[in-house]
Amino acid sequence: MLRGLRPHVEIVGRPPVRWTLEERMAHHHVPGISIAVIEGGRIAWARGFGVKTAGSADPKDAVTPDTLFQAGSISKLVTATAMLRLVERGTLELDTDVNRYLKTWKVPDNEYTEKEKVTLRRLASHTAGLTVSGFPGYERNQPIPTLVQILNGTAPANTEPVRVDAVPGSLSRYSGGGTLVMQLLMTDVTGKPFPALMQELLLGPAGMTHSTFEQPLPAARAGEAARAHLGEGETIPGGWHVYPEMAPAGLWTTASDLARLAIAIADARAGRPKALLSQATAEQMLTPVVKDGYGLGPAIDGSGRSLEFGHGGSTVGFLCNLTMYPEIGVGAVVMTNNEEGGASLLREIQLALAAEYGWPDRAPMRVTAIELSAASAAGVAGSYALPDGMGGTAEVKQEGGRLVMLAPRLPKEELIPQSETEFVMGTLGWRVTFKREAGGKATGMTVDGGGMVVEATRKP
Repeated sequence: MLRGLRPHVEIVGRPPVRWTLEERMAHHHVPGISIAVIEGGRIAWARGFGVKTAGSADPKDAVTPDTLFQAGSISKLVTATAMLRLVERGTLELDTDVNRYLKTWKVPDNEYTEKEKVTLRRLASHTAGLTVSGFPGYERNQPIPTLVQILNGTAPANTEPVRVDAVPGSLSRYSGGGTLVMQLLMTDVTGKPFPALMQELLLGPAGMTHSTFEQPLPAARAGEAARAHLGEGETIPGGWHVYPEMAPAGLWTTASDLARLAIAIADARAGRPKALLSQATAEQMLTPVVKDGYGLGPAIDGSGRSLEFGHGGSTVGFLCNLTMYPEIGVGAVVMTNNEEGGASLLREIQLALAAEYGWPDRAPMRVTAIELSAASAAGVAGSYALPDGMGGTAEVKQEGGRLVMLAPRLPKEELIPQSETEFVMGTLGWRVTFKREAGGKATGMTVDGGGMVVEATRKP
């Protein structure tokens, strides 16, 4: 696997491209990475690669299987699992109005909550109609807001208020704000600080011995942690951000600990003895609440042998992913300490793992390139203004007889022509469509991929 990384796209008629992990870490400016691979329902191997801090030559700075990374939104899956343990104890009910449990703050009622209410089932499946998708965290020298300040969007919180702006149950929309409500509810009901509660409910029972929800990370454990990086490997000020939004984003963990959780959830679904959850609860957890959506915590895809559950996660400077196929007992956790370069690297690693360990439905996209005339290629070459907040300009150029695109926060991508207007990015597999005027010159382009559709206008 460490020599079998591959792009998302294979071009018919060209030799297959294969890379080593070391090559791609350097290419994507990812200083450190931790991988735990699951095979046969157990951890087959776990290794660390690279360094915690870019440029470090200190042997003590090497990433090991015990190095801590920020898990980002994978924290939501971990929190939801703990919440379900409280449901099984009879402490909570999935379909009760959460305001019956909340004490220090209430979900503000409005016209959207007149008939339908916010419930734990809806919070866990992102169907509660709540706002605020994610949280940027706080630099380590900044004031840290309370949960109530974050939920109300008041200083020093740096995000908008968490509010219901759609009828609960009427749509699927990702909301970190909803998981923050779950955090407050769990502490209100139990009277325990969230890190201690999570240790008791889940981290301890699941054998996640290196993990903690403590925010900020205790100074005594700072040496265990990878530093966060952006761009071409620049360490962010302070090393990492602090996330008082612990339930949606605050877990510090290892790839091995997250793999243990994935195995524990799969064991529960299979009805194995001494599992974290009952088989019935695990089945609910791994059943989408709406088609092609989330279960009670994890994202769900496929069915039968191809059933897959997992979650991605990113914080400022970290990017991670958990993937598990419970029917066949295979999966992996990959954690990186560069948010921007990690996205492409994660995909390349997962394709290599899929090939080696027989993951279903995980093969590269195969495309056939057509021949473009020199005039046609010249017609799309140029600069394209991206929307506000997207980093400025994307450049399309001709290099060595091929078209390439350079855009902020993306690797250089070859554009594989499918027609005079339709192209596929050669690594990511995203679709790029050019709008051409009568003479063949492009006036704009649409980029479709990564969960976004971006319109860009050609500059004069």
